[in-house]
Amino acid sequence: MPLSRQRRFPRDGRSVGAARAFAVETLAEWGITDRQDDIRLCVSELATNAVLHGVAPGREFFLRVFADDALVRIEVRDSGGGRLEVPCAAADADEEGGRGLLLATALSDDFGVTAHVPGKTVWLVFKAAPAV
Repeated sequence: MPLSRQRRFPRDGRSVGAARAFAVETLAEWGITDRQDDIRLCVSELATNAVLHGVAPGREFFLRVFADDALVRIEVRDSGGGRLEVPCAAADADEEGGRGLLLATALSDDFGVTAHVPGKTVWLVFKAAPAV
């Protein structure tokens, strides 16, 4: 049976850790431990991008965790515009950013962006072993 849980987070740096904890605790409650490290890292990256680039001051971003017998899907929705581009190669060593989305897409099994008015949802899929 599919499971789904969602939560809103304010535009604040502390929300990245809170989003990460929410995702990991949710998966643990559901008995899903497969690929938890990959998922934790990717939630951090998507939440960081939402806070830094996708959420206007005073607004929130939305995290949804979905799981069924075959996969885990993470979705981060924000109100920001603009096109999301995954770099084709890692950023220069001197660059401060630019690696997060590349890393997230490398760790996940599928990736996409769904446009909304306003904003977008960035999603990642992880094929996972079924809960025991």
